[in-house]
Amino acid sequence: MYPLQALCILVAIPSICKGQQENTCNVFPKDQYIETGSDTEIFCQTSCVHSKVFWTQNNRPMNESLSRTINSSHTLLTLRNLTLHSATLQCHSAETQHVLGGTTFRTYTKPSNISCILDYKNQAGPGGAPQLLICTWKHEIRSSFEQNNVNYSVIWLCPSYSTSCGPQREIICNSSVTTCTLEKADLSDKIHLWKNFTIIVRAKTAAWETYSKSIELNPYHILKLIRPWHVEVTSTPSDKPLVKWNRSLVSKKCHCQIKYSKATNEGTLEWVKNKTLNSKKKGEETITDAESCSYYTFAVRCALEKAPWSDWSLEKTFVTKLHKGDVRLRLWRKVTEPDKNGARKVHVMWTEIPSTCQDKFTYTIKRTPYQEHVSGVNLTYTLCGSSTCDVDVNEDAHRLYLTVLQNEVLLVEDSVYVPAMGESLQVTDIQTSTHEGDILVKWKGPVQPVNGYMIDYTHNGNQYHWKESKYTNAKLFALQDMKPYNITVTPLFGEKTGRGTQALQICSRVGDPGNVNITSVLAYDKSASISWTVKSQETCTGVVVNYTIFYGTQKGPQLNVTVNSTKQELKDLNPDTQYSVYVQATSLTGTTKSSERFFMTKRFDPKLVTSLSVCGSITIVLVLCLGLCCAIQWKKYKEKPVPNPGLSSVAWWPWTSPQKGMCSFQPISNPSESLYDRVYTEETQRTSTTSLAAGGNGNQASEQTERYPDPGVAPVPDIQNEKPPEPANDQQPSSPGESTVLLSSENGLFSPYRSQSSLETPPTGTSKQCKRLLVKQQEKTTPATVYVTLDMFKQGHSW
Repeated sequence: MYPLQALCILVAIPSICKGQQENTCNVFPKDQYIETGSDTEIFCQTSCVHSKVFWTQNNRPMNESLSRTINSSHTLLTLRNLTLHSATLQCHSAETQHVLGGTTFRTYTKPSNISCILDYKNQAGPGGAPQLLICTWKHEIRSSFEQNNVNYSVIWLCPSYSTSCGPQREIICNSSVTTCTLEKADLSDKIHLWKNFTIIVRAKTAAWETYSKSIELNPYHILKLIRPWHVEVTSTPSDKPLVKWNRSLVSKKCHCQIKYSKATNEGTLEWVKNKTLNSKKKGEETITDAESCSYYTFAVRCALEKAPWSDWSLEKTFVTKLHKGDVRLRLWRKVTEPDKNGARKVHVMWTEIPSTCQDKFTYTIKRTPYQEHVSGVNLTYTLCGSSTCDVDVNEDAHRLYLTVLQNEVLLVEDSVYVPAMGESLQVTDIQTSTHEGDILVKWKGPVQPVNGYMIDYTHNGNQYHWKESKYTNAKLFALQDMKPYNITVTPLFGEKTGRGTQALQICSRVGDPGNVNITSVLAYDKSASISWTVKSQETCTGVVVNYTIFYGTQKGPQLNVTVNSTKQELKDLNPDTQYSVYVQATSLTGTTKSSERFFMTKRFDPKLVTSLSVCGSITIVLVLCLGLCCAIQWKKYKEKPVPNPGLSSVAWWPWTSPQKGMCSFQPISNPSESLYDRVYTEETQRTSTTSLAAGGNGNQASEQTERYPDPGVAPVPDIQNEKPPEPANDQQPSSPGESTVLLSSENGLFSPYRSQSSLETPPTGTSKQCKRLLVKQQEKTTPATVYVTLDMFKQGHSW
């Protein structure tokens, strides 16, 4: 908003001033560039106003003490030691607050921190006059426009002592960056007689120009020597590396550095040695701390007093030889417990001679009883490997001698003592602890005075480490991470050793708990049962203190429960919902969690579904059993015998309208022609036949009828009689229409079924109570045929 307001004010000022006798107001100088740290003055013309004025810088009021009134029409603003990158200054009327005029300024800096070196373009030669002058400096650029539009020049100032110098100033190098290289053949003419010379740096743009402070340079202080071009490494008589090199032709005292490095499993180790050479002296240095049979890389550089270092020479690789004084066998032994015969196995170990040594080495162990003056003792020699050897001894004390031959020549020899079984000098009360991967060992020494203690330790029983201590404690470091260590402490006294005491196995570091694996998740409608296991391939894993189960839905909060077992039931879950769960095992050293697992709760309780399934199954079985029983009973019922219709006969059953004192019978429909059929059983026929044979009359028939008042109920005929007897002629006259004829089968045999036909006029009979009436057969009435089952009349049943 400020530029627009300023524009409006500046447009309005001429109108205001025109009304005031054509007087104008303004600020000058305009848009100036000022060097950082310098002073400047800004004028404000106040002809258009009659009041005081005040100044603002970037819209902030400035201290009134910085401005003063020169006359009635001008006010002066003085700025000292400017440090701002840029600023906008405005002059305001104190009465109307109007802006009378404004200006901006920007600051720029001088080039600083100038440094130059004299260098050689060709590093392969012996040196001579330098060929390059390389100067660098620093310059603060305060705008992107200036950054791409600044030009630099290195200006040579003719020294006052020179009488042949041409112009007082000469541009020797131009650049658009903050470094410049002068590469001229006559550079040595500028550095006449190797005396001091002076240069300055100019920075120039279209808007401003500035110069750095002049700097006087001593050629010998800025000369970068040529790198040593010839370096060789040989061996001294003591088998130590000797480094030699050639120095520059500049005949002045110089300092040199010899850098040598060695590659190891842990990385590259590097050392630097300093060497000062007097005038014209060649370089030579012996590396006394180089290890035997090791690969080393050597390089050399040199520099004059107060001058920059030269480049490193080309590297030289050298393999050091084995120096006898470097061989430290550190011979030690590990004695096992005796077997049933008293024999013991001694594991002898020593520091291995580096495998990089080119010579041939032979290792021999000589075993001898401790008292060597005993005559008749057989010495036993064992040829061993390069760092370990196993020797068998009995329960007596022995001394073992290790002999090392280099190219069949004795190199070094050492011995170690093996105590007898009866010796009891040993340490007690060993205590171990761990701290940041190191093992701290403490023990209680014996009462007898000792020279020190030997601590041997191993994590696999094959590779041993050992160290000596003069105190009753030791710190074991550089151990394998998370490995169990067996530690043994043995006292040393004179040329003998006591018996070793082994501490309890301890881990170098106890890690996190083992891997947690969820084995099963049994989900129900509102609960779930979680089971898990903890397995680890490492021995040194933390003991689990507790387990925490984290579970929850995707959108819901995460819940947790802490337990001490490897199984837990989660309750109060939502039915038919997906849950995620993982288990975290916690020990004193850390935590381990399982992978996340998802499960879905049931919609209904599985126990209820199971109960309903069991009940349904039982119900189905019962229904099937009941149906089977019913089927069996129905089958039995269907298989009951049906009476032979051929053994029965039919007769008319009289039907009359109901009359007083008479029995009425309902008509029975029958498909036969007769309306009424009379059924005769075999027993009835037998009785009738007997009665007729005896000369019976109608009264007997009446009695017979009285005995069986219901003609529909009759005794079962005797199924033993194949042929029912024919009724007698005197029993009842037969009508011409009534006939009893046996039906013939297709094969001509008699059929058990009779041909039953009805007569129009039934036989009359007498009865004591009822009188049969002849009823005219109705039209369209179908008489019924009656069948009687056999079980209706069981033998012995009394009617």
